[in-house]
Amino acid sequence: MGYEAILVFFIAGVFLVVFANFLSNLISHKSDNKSKQDPYECGVETIGPTWVQFKVGYYLFAVLFLLFDIEVAFLVPWAVVFKEMGTVALIEILVFLFILGLGL
Repeated sequence: MGYEAILVFFIAGVFLVVFANFLSNLISHKSDNKSKQDPYECGVETIGPTWVQFKVGYYLFAVLFLLFDIEVAFLVPWAVVFKEMGTVALIEILVFLFILGLGL
């Protein structure tokens, strides 16, 4: 009985995304100007190649931030109901942290 509502929301969400993209393409101004294809960086003309490699450390830092940010999003609700659930909550969070540790 509850799955119909989820299906309706999913279909409505897909429809709204497709409709918004269609409407955007329909009413947007199209311009095939050479300057539109140039990279824009704060109004300053680029010097040298615009495609540069970033250090992998930046990417790893961002991924680790997201990982631990999501971890906190799961840990806060768990901490709120910890006393009510007792040992079951402790086992569940230990399994969660173990799986998270495997990812590191």
